Amino acid sequence: MISVDDAPELAPYLDEPAQLPSGAPGKVGLLRLAFEHRDRRTVLADLFRQAPLLAQQALYWDTAMPEMACVFIITTSGGMLQGDRQRIDVSLGVNARAHLTTQAANKIQQMDANHAAQIQQITLADNAYLEYLPEPVIPYRNSRFITRTGVTLPESATMLYTEILLPGRKYHRQGEIFRYDLFSSTVRAARPGGPDLFVEKFVVEPASFGVARSGVLDDFHVFGNVVLLTSPERAARVYERTPPMWDHGTPLVAGVSRLPNGAGLIYKVLGRETEPVRAQVREFCGTARMETVGRALPPAFGWR
Repeated sequence: MISVDDAPELAPYLDEPAQLPSGAPGKVGLLRLAFEHRDRRTVLADLFRQAPLLAQQALYWDTAMPEMACVFIITTSGGMLQGDRQRIDVSLGVNARAHLTTQAANKIQQMDANHAAQIQQITLADNAYLEYLPEPVIPYRNSRFITRTGVTLPESATMLYTEILLPGRKYHRQGEIFRYDLFSSTVRAARPGGPDLFVEKFVVEPASFGVARSGVLDDFHVFGNVVLLTSPERAARVYERTPPMWDHGTPLVAGVSRLPNGAGLIYKVLGRETEPVRAQVREFCGTARMETVGRALPPAFGWR
């Protein structure tokens, strides 16, 4: 899936587990979701799933955008284990609107060999709109996780993509703040048939390069990253409505930047606890949705 040539940070983590080898049957999760606009709403026109990844059917819970298909991505294994490999392919047809989220946080389980890897490929057609807002990632002690997300979309389409990275099980009895071995994430976006618009990659290896320092995370623990891919005109409206903020009481800091080549915006949030970061990310997503498709974000579910 991901070679050490493309990701040299994986070189120390290629040994095989003593249990099932990496990529063995039962350790490769596959999910394909294809959405199409039909009869004034979006339908899940194609679904393929292979455990431990699972999706069931499109729901229509969004009262502000009732034509939008909403799908939960479920992991039946209770997290990602050493040697696990996942592949998620998502496509939206012309004028399709979809919301993707996960049933629970992505728990990267403790490892003593190899690593877990995930590849996501997302393709949007003209005037498509996608919200991909998964629950946070929780890397356990000694875990190793690499994820690669590729997005292809025309200028008329819009995509909101979020990542929220926790420092580990912060209140676990043994303490796991920044005790994971590796977290590597790359997001790459391009126009159909064109060159890359931008690539962002961040690699976190707390043991070799401490993150609790000025210029990195300092005394913050939770990192929120939001990518808004849309037209320059829409991005400019969102940018004007998103001032930088620094709340000393929470504490919480956030700021927005323009992506190169007119790709859109990137919004980053740092906090000490999960819920304030989630709330700030959601506020930005609400602004982005209003300025791109003219619909408000409904209240969050009380049970999430």
